Amino acid sequence: MENLWNDKEASNYKSDLELRVYSSNLLGRSDELVLHGGGNTSVKSEVDGEEILYVKGSGWDLVSIKAEGFSPVKMSTLLEMAKLEELSDTEMVRGQKEAMIDSSAPNPSVEAILHALIPFKVVDHTHADAVVTISNSINGREHIERLYPNFLIVPYIMPGFILAHEIYKMTREFDWDACEGIILLNHGIFTFDNDAKKSYSKMIEAVTVAENFLKENAEVTFDEIEPTGFDMQNFKHKIEAIKGHEVVLKLNQTQLALNYASNPHLEEFATRGVLTPEHIIRTKHQPLIIDDNNIDEPLEEFVEGYRDYFETFAKPDMIMLNPAPNYAVVHRFGVISIGRDEKEANIINDIVEHTMLAVMRADRLGGYESISLEDSFAMEYWELEQAKLRNK
Repeated sequence: MENLWNDKEASNYKSDLELRVYSSNLLGRSDELVLHGGGNTSVKSEVDGEEILYVKGSGWDLVSIKAEGFSPVKMSTLLEMAKLEELSDTEMVRGQKEAMIDSSAPNPSVEAILHALIPFKVVDHTHADAVVTISNSINGREHIERLYPNFLIVPYIMPGFILAHEIYKMTREFDWDACEGIILLNHGIFTFDNDAKKSYSKMIEAVTVAENFLKENAEVTFDEIEPTGFDMQNFKHKIEAIKGHEVVLKLNQTQLALNYASNPHLEEFATRGVLTPEHIIRTKHQPLIIDDNNIDEPLEEFVEGYRDYFETFAKPDMIMLNPAPNYAVVHRFGVISIGRDEKEANIINDIVEHTMLAVMRADRLGGYESISLEDSFAMEYWELEQAKLRNK
C-alpha cells in the first residue's frame, strides 16, 4: 500500500487538529482502508488547560472531513466512562455529548471512549480490507497472530462501549510502549503514535504486511464469463412492491461479479455474512440469491427468512426493518445493488465489490467466516438505529 504522506504538504498544517485533518484525509483516499463513513480517527490536545479528544464525528467521511467534523470531548469524562460496568449506547451518546466543549459539533464516534483509552496523541482506525480478509478466514486468528506478533489481538466484540470497556480491562496492566497496534478480529485495525506522520505510516506498513500475505497465499484469478439474460425490469417492479417505494438498481457485471455469481453452490457461497460489521446497515446480513428468471419464489423465501431472523433475535419493542433485500446475486448474470436513489445503490455496490473479493481470497486461506448471525443482528438493530426509527 502506497504511503501518501507529503512532508511539504504537511508543513502547511501547524495545529494538532489541522494535522489530524490532513492524515485523516490521506487514510480516506484509499477504498482499501475505509468505505463510505468507515473508520475513525482522533487527536488529543489541550484546550484552556484541559485535555480534549478531537474525534471523528458521526456522519463524516475521512476522505472529506474538515476541522468542524471532529468532536471535541473532555478526556476525563471518556476515561471515567470506560470504567463503568454497564452503559447503554443511548447513555454513552448523551454523556459524550454533554462532555463536548462545543455543542454545535457533531456527535462523537461510538469509538470515542476507545480512542481516549489509547495513551497516544494520534489514533487511526480503519477497516482495512486486507487485514479483515485474513481475520475473516477460518484460521484467521492464527494468521493474524503470526503476522502481527506485537499487536494486541481482540476477538470480535460489539463496537461502542462494550468493546471499549473490554479493552479497558485487557490493558489495565499493559505495556503500551511495546504495542504496535490493535487488531479487532472481523472488524479492523488501530495504529497510534504521538506523531501524526508516524501513526499514519504505521497503518500503511501494517496493512502492507497483510496485502503481501494475501498476494503470496490468496491470489484470485477470474475466468472469462459471458453473462446470461435476466429480466431487470420485472425484478425492479417486484422489489419496489416489497420495499414500498421506487428503487434504483446498480448492475455489476465485472469479471469479479460474474465469477462470484457463477459459483456452483451460490446459496451457501454468497450468504456468509459481511466483511466488517458496519456494512450490515447497508447490505443486510446476506443477499437475495436467484438461480434464473424465477424471481417470486426466492424473493418470498428471502422475506420469510428475514422475518424469522428478526423474530429469533429481537427484543421486546424492537421495530423490524424492511425485509426486502438490499442486493441480489443472480446466477451467471451478476450482482444487483438496490438503493432508494443512485447514491445509495452505488454505495451498496462499492461495499459488495470489496466483500466479494475478500470472500474469494479468504476461501483460498481455507474458508470465509464472518461474525455470527446473533452478532450481525445486534449490529443491524443496535439501539441508536432503533431510536431513529422510533422518532420517525
